[in-house]
Amino acid sequence: MSSEADETLEHFISRAEGPVLVSACLLGLKTRYDGSDSKNAELVELAATARLVPVCPEQLGGLPTPRVRSTLTGGDGEDVLSGDARVVNEAERDVTENFLRGARQTLDTAKMFGAKFAVLKEKSPSCGVLRTYVDWELLEGCGVATAALKMRGTEIFVLP
Repeated sequence: MSSEADETLEHFISRAEGPVLVSACLLGLKTRYDGSDSKNAELVELAATARLVPVCPEQLGGLPTPRVRSTLTGGDGEDVLSGDARVVNEAERDVTENFLRGARQTLDTAKMFGAKFAVLKEKSPSCGVLRTYVDWELLEGCGVATAALKMRGTEIFVLP
Protein backbone atom coordinates (compact mmCIF):
# COMPACT_ATOMS: atom_id res chain seq x y z
CA MET A 1 0.00 0.00 0.00
CA SER A 2 1.08 3.58 -0.45
CA SER A 3 3.65 4.57 2.14
CA GLU A 4 1.89 7.83 2.99
CA ALA A 5 -1.39 7.18 4.82
CA ASP A 6 -3.21 10.29 3.56
CA GLU A 7 -1.62 10.45 0.12
CA THR A 8 -3.91 11.48 -2.71
CA LEU A 9 -4.29 9.45 -5.87
CA GLU A 10 -2.89 12.32 -7.93
CA HIS A 11 0.22 12.61 -5.73
CA PHE A 12 0.75 8.83 -5.78
CA ILE A 13 0.68 8.73 -9.59
CA SER A 14 2.90 11.81 -9.86
CA ARG A 15 5.57 10.02 -7.78
CA ALA A 16 5.74 7.13 -10.23
CA GLU A 17 8.81 7.41 -12.42
CA GLY A 18 7.26 5.22 -15.05
CA PRO A 19 4.01 3.55 -15.96
CA VAL A 20 1.45 2.64 -13.31
CA LEU A 21 -0.52 -0.63 -13.45
CA VAL A 22 -4.23 -0.04 -12.90
CA SER A 23 -7.13 -2.42 -12.34
CA ALA A 24 -8.82 -2.12 -15.74
CA CYS A 25 -12.30 -1.83 -14.20
CA LEU A 26 -11.24 1.41 -12.46
CA LEU A 27 -10.64 2.99 -15.88
CA GLY A 28 -14.18 2.15 -16.95
CA LEU A 29 -13.41 -1.06 -18.83
CA LYS A 30 -16.16 -3.63 -18.33
CA THR A 31 -13.90 -6.34 -16.88
CA ARG A 32 -15.60 -7.11 -13.55
CA TYR A 33 -17.00 -10.60 -13.03
CA ASP A 34 -20.53 -9.38 -13.87
CA GLY A 35 -19.45 -7.47 -16.99
CA SER A 36 -19.62 -4.09 -15.29
CA ASP A 37 -16.92 -1.59 -14.34
CA SER A 38 -15.86 0.33 -11.23
CA LYS A 39 -14.99 3.53 -13.06
CA ASN A 40 -13.18 6.10 -10.94
CA ALA A 41 -13.62 9.58 -12.45
CA GLU A 42 -10.44 10.97 -10.87
CA LEU A 43 -8.34 8.12 -12.24
CA VAL A 44 -9.88 8.46 -15.72
CA GLU A 45 -9.06 12.18 -15.64
CA LEU A 46 -5.45 11.42 -14.63
CA ALA A 47 -5.19 8.99 -17.55
CA ALA A 48 -4.97 11.98 -19.91
CA THR A 49 -1.51 12.84 -18.59
CA ALA A 50 -0.23 9.76 -16.72
CA ARG A 51 1.16 6.54 -18.18
CA LEU A 52 -1.41 4.01 -17.00
CA VAL A 53 -1.40 0.34 -17.99
CA PRO A 54 -4.77 -1.37 -17.49
CA VAL A 55 -4.72 -4.98 -16.30
CA CYS A 56 -7.38 -7.48 -15.33
CA PRO A 57 -5.63 -10.46 -13.73
CA GLU A 58 -8.71 -12.64 -14.01
CA GLN A 59 -8.97 -12.04 -17.76
CA LEU A 60 -5.19 -12.47 -18.11
CA GLY A 61 -5.62 -15.80 -16.34
CA GLY A 62 -8.05 -16.99 -19.00
CA LEU A 63 -11.40 -16.36 -17.34
CA PRO A 64 -14.19 -14.87 -19.46
CA THR A 65 -16.22 -11.74 -18.82
CA PRO A 66 -18.80 -12.05 -17.51
CA ARG A 67 -17.73 -14.93 -15.30
CA VAL A 68 -18.97 -16.77 -12.24
CA ARG A 69 -18.05 -14.90 -9.06
CA SER A 70 -15.06 -16.32 -7.13
CA THR A 71 -13.81 -16.34 -3.56
CA LEU A 72 -10.57 -17.36 -1.89
CA THR A 73 -10.86 -20.34 0.42
CA GLY A 74 -8.49 -21.32 3.20
CA GLY A 75 -6.63 -18.01 3.29
CA ASP A 76 -5.79 -14.86 1.34
CA GLY A 77 -3.79 -14.29 -1.84
CA GLU A 78 -0.45 -14.84 -0.11
CA ASP A 79 -1.74 -18.25 1.00
CA VAL A 80 -2.84 -19.06 -2.56
CA LEU A 81 0.67 -18.23 -3.83
CA SER A 82 2.22 -20.52 -1.22
CA GLY A 83 -0.19 -23.36 -2.08
CA ASP A 84 -2.01 -23.23 1.26
CA ALA A 85 -5.31 -21.80 -0.09
CA ARG A 86 -7.41 -22.08 -3.24
CA VAL A 87 -9.82 -20.03 -5.34
CA VAL A 88 -13.27 -21.41 -6.09
CA ASN A 89 -16.25 -19.96 -7.91
CA GLU A 90 -19.96 -20.04 -7.10
CA ALA A 91 -20.34 -23.10 -9.33
CA GLU A 92 -17.85 -24.83 -6.97
CA ARG A 93 -15.22 -25.02 -9.72
CA ASP A 94 -11.59 -24.65 -8.63
CA VAL A 95 -10.16 -21.68 -10.57
CA THR A 96 -6.89 -21.40 -8.63
CA GLU A 97 -4.76 -22.01 -11.72
CA ASN A 98 -6.53 -19.18 -13.57
CA PHE A 99 -5.82 -16.80 -10.69
CA LEU A 100 -2.17 -17.90 -10.46
CA ARG A 101 -1.75 -17.51 -14.25
CA GLY A 102 -3.35 -14.06 -14.03
CA ALA A 103 -0.98 -13.04 -11.23
CA ARG A 104 2.02 -14.22 -13.31
CA GLN A 105 0.76 -12.35 -16.37
CA THR A 106 0.25 -9.22 -14.27
CA LEU A 107 3.85 -9.51 -13.01
CA ASP A 108 5.06 -10.02 -16.58
CA THR A 109 3.16 -6.89 -17.65
CA ALA A 110 4.70 -4.88 -14.80
CA LYS A 111 8.18 -6.05 -15.81
CA MET A 112 7.56 -5.41 -19.51
CA PHE A 113 6.50 -1.81 -18.87
CA GLY A 114 8.83 -1.18 -15.93
CA ALA A 115 5.88 -0.43 -13.62
CA LYS A 116 6.80 -0.19 -9.96
CA PHE A 117 3.49 1.37 -8.87
CA ALA A 118 -0.08 0.08 -9.09
CA VAL A 119 -3.59 1.35 -8.38
CA LEU A 120 -5.84 -1.59 -7.55
CA LYS A 121 -9.51 -2.28 -6.81
CA GLU A 122 -10.29 -3.23 -3.23
CA LYS A 123 -12.24 -6.42 -2.34
CA SER A 124 -11.35 -8.34 -5.50
CA PRO A 125 -9.99 -11.89 -5.10
CA SER A 126 -7.27 -10.80 -7.55
CA CYS A 127 -6.72 -7.09 -6.87
CA GLY A 128 -7.90 -6.62 -3.28
CA VAL A 129 -5.23 -4.83 -1.26
CA LEU A 130 -6.42 -4.63 2.34
CA ARG A 131 -9.59 -6.75 2.21
CA THR A 132 -10.84 -9.53 -0.01
CA TYR A 133 -13.46 -12.25 0.08
CA VAL A 134 -12.43 -15.46 1.83
CA ASP A 135 -15.12 -18.13 1.90
CA TRP A 136 -17.59 -15.44 0.75
CA GLU A 137 -16.87 -13.23 3.78
CA LEU A 138 -15.04 -9.89 3.44
CA LEU A 139 -11.87 -10.25 5.54
CA GLU A 140 -8.50 -8.58 5.96
CA GLY A 141 -6.00 -9.85 3.41
CA CYS A 142 -5.03 -9.31 -0.18
CA GLY A 143 -5.94 -10.88 -3.49
CA VAL A 144 -3.70 -13.19 -5.51
CA ALA A 145 -2.29 -10.66 -8.04
CA THR A 146 -1.78 -8.10 -5.28
CA ALA A 147 0.18 -10.63 -3.22
CA ALA A 148 2.44 -11.31 -6.20
CA LEU A 149 2.97 -7.59 -6.85
CA LYS A 150 3.74 -6.95 -3.18
CA MET A 151 6.35 -9.74 -3.21
CA ARG A 152 7.94 -7.97 -6.19
CA GLY A 153 8.08 -4.71 -4.21
CA THR A 154 5.41 -2.86 -6.18
CA GLU A 155 4.02 0.16 -4.33
CA ILE A 156 0.23 -0.04 -4.31
CA PHE A 157 -2.55 2.53 -3.94
CA VAL A 158 -5.97 1.10 -3.11
CA LEU A 159 -9.29 2.39 -4.44
CA PRO A 160 -12.67 1.20 -3.13
